[in-house]
Amino acid sequence: MSIDTDTLLDWYDHSARDLPWRSPDCSAWGVLVSEIMLQQTPVARVSPIWQEWMHRWPVPSALAAASQGEVLRAWGKLGYPRRALRLHEAAAAIAEQHGDVVPQDVPTLEALPGIGTYTARAVAAFAYGRRVPVVDTNVRRVVARAVHGSADAGPSASKADLADVDALLPTPDSRAARFSAALMELGALVCTARAPRCQDCPLLPDCAWQRAGRPAYDGPAKPVQRFAGTDRQVRGLLLDVLRDTDEPVPKTRLDTVWPQDGQRDRCLDSLLADGLVEQVEDGRFALPGEQ
Repeated sequence: MSIDTDTLLDWYDHSARDLPWRSPDCSAWGVLVSEIMLQQTPVARVSPIWQEWMHRWPVPSALAAASQGEVLRAWGKLGYPRRALRLHEAAAAIAEQHGDVVPQDVPTLEALPGIGTYTARAVAAFAYGRRVPVVDTNVRRVVARAVHGSADAGPSASKADLADVDALLPTPDSRAARFSAALMELGALVCTARAPRCQDCPLLPDCAWQRAGRPAYDGPAKPVQRFAGTDRQVRGLLLDVLRDTDEPVPKTRLDTVWPQDGQRDRCLDSLLADGLVEQVEDGRFALPGEQ
């Protein structure tokens, strides 16, 4: 079974969100920055920070010239701050090895620091119009329902997922890239995980899941992610203190952010190990490169 390309692309042309990194004049660098920021982070939080970054660092060499501390401070509340350092490293590699131009092909993109299979394929497709399958959670869910008749895609299987989407891609390349973007957008806006808006779906007449009577998902339950009280929350609180000051801070200042000594110290140690925090000679703490 396949997905009707014309129907999906027509829906995308009329219903896709107007996002700045989808603008025809957005550079491949802008697309790469957006893809890193959008990992596990909602569009509404990413958009204003992406705008600030592109104004401040319009090319990879500009970001590479900034300190790690500057980059982490500008990352703000996006979460998972190690992404910021990976992007900083990738910018340096692009500037030094590729003449400040983001590569076009997937293997070269994957060779950049911190760039995985998904991001490499997304940049190749959305920045350069390459015909490569781009698979995220939303795409997997749409394909599982519309093509395979399952409520959910279940555990990720990278090779099988890529083969599934690759078989659906139309030609020419530019049309395939739009198709990938449309699949992703449909999963984000209509074919959602918890409350799919099936009556608004352009694929409704041919959806295998609908034809099967919308059977419930019978696979293993997915773990519910929580945030309150986790090490991730504590790490964020510690970083907030350092982002809010231009000077190194003493340990006593960091001790005020969380009452549980053991968890707080463990999180501070992990931030030091990840290179997100540095300890200066007098024992105080700062963002990297700012002591």
